[in-house]
Amino acid sequence: MDPRQVLPHREPFLLVDQVLEVVPAKSARGFWKLTGDEWFFKGHFPGRPTLPGVLMIEAIAQLGGVAVLSAERYKGKLALFGGVDKARFRRQVLPGDVLDLEVEMTRLSASAGKGSGRASVEGVLACEADLLFVIVDN
Repeated sequence: MDPRQVLPHREPFLLVDQVLEVVPAKSARGFWKLTGDEWFFKGHFPGRPTLPGVLMIEAIAQLGGVAVLSAERYKGKLALFGGVDKARFRRQVLPGDVLDLEVEMTRLSASAGKGSGRASVEGVLACEADLLFVIVDN
């Protein structure tokens, strides 16, 4: 599934290339293929391009948005970041890597929710975090 079918994000800030699986309001799996041409690699870091950790968190959050906004009760809504807990970065992500993403919703109400997500490269954990979000009218 193309994440643009659900998310309002667009280039250059759409950080999920493809959604592989969605269980609405429960979970999602997808990926982001880093080509090396992304805007942030030029300055982070010159001579040693590395994906910024905050963008890994954003990619997980965007996939979480797909999981939530795919549910019928949230159609036409917008999921906004409310917070990040327990974020850990385990390895560098480099140009050419495919960042495999997965997210699970752990609590969901009419106006807010909580989930946890992971990002990995070739089965090696790169990032994990718990995410808080609010759901608003779009």
